[in-house]
Amino acid sequence: MTHTTHTPTTGVGKENPAARPAGGRARRAAKRRSRPPGRGPLSRVTPWLFLLAPLALLITFTYVPVANMVYYSFTDWDGVSPEIHLVGAGNYSELFTRPELFRVFFVSFYYLAASAVQIVIALYFATVLSFNLRLRNLFKGILFFPYLINGVAIGFVFLYFFQDGGTLDSVLSWFGAGSDHAWLGDPTSANVSLAGVSVWRFTGLNFVLFLGAIQSIPGELYEAAQLDGATRWHQFRYLIAPSIRPVISLSVILAVSGSLSVFEIPYIMTGGATGTTTFVIQTVKLAFQFNKTGLASAAAVVLLLIILLVTWIQRRLVPDGKVDLV
Repeated sequence: MTHTTHTPTTGVGKENPAARPAGGRARRAAKRRSRPPGRGPLSRVTPWLFLLAPLALLITFTYVPVANMVYYSFTDWDGVSPEIHLVGAGNYSELFTRPELFRVFFVSFYYLAASAVQIVIALYFATVLSFNLRLRNLFKGILFFPYLINGVAIGFVFLYFFQDGGTLDSVLSWFGAGSDHAWLGDPTSANVSLAGVSVWRFTGLNFVLFLGAIQSIPGELYEAAQLDGATRWHQFRYLIAPSIRPVISLSVILAVSGSLSVFEIPYIMTGGATGTTTFVIQTVKLAFQFNKTGLASAAAVVLLLIILLVTWIQRRLVPDGKVDLV
């Protein structure tokens, strides 16, 4: 006798749901997971919500004051009276026809030379301290510390440093040099002294910029250069300098714009006396001492245009090329 085994079925032409393959469900779940999230209208608005506060601050405290300054440059406003009269280009005509108003730009050459000195010093120390040296972190802090001090405090400290019989004269007297020299009493020595203060203060900023750029260079390139017998000078000339060229270009732009807009150090130490008046100090005096806000606004607009022009020329002469480190 033979026994026949019957397989249970659910009907003719129908398959068991339990035996249905799960591939379709898996594909649909994978499609839902791969769908990029946040395609709704709220996701498109969210970035602008985060930018709303900084854009409002930027417009309120930057673009609106600049627009008001341009408007005041075409008026005769004294900064106090509620009456404002349009004078057209009269302020600009007066500004360009009075040589004494532009003569103060010659003072900027002292600070431009000082900027070149501070870039060279900062680049040197950034290169040296980028290698393994003892106490290099201490020297980094010493170089960057002056930049953290308030400019007004620096002005008062160096005011006593350069005064007759002050700290500088006392130090020079130890070496038999003449003392009681009026360092801030002569136009040349005063401007050189003030430019030296700017070197002491802003070298740390350039040093940090250069050091960060140098440390971003891969270490494998230094090892390859050492295997090829490259000295420290060769590493700087053929590896470090080309790699940090964009940062050097940025430092030059900051140096030029800063030398044209020097204010706080000479204003605190001399008040613009003895031939140390800069263009910004003169603009402030026109606005608040002589109540010529319209003329001062025109001078500020001219200074802004000069800085933009110099920056554009510098970018055209020395464009930022793509740096290939490998």
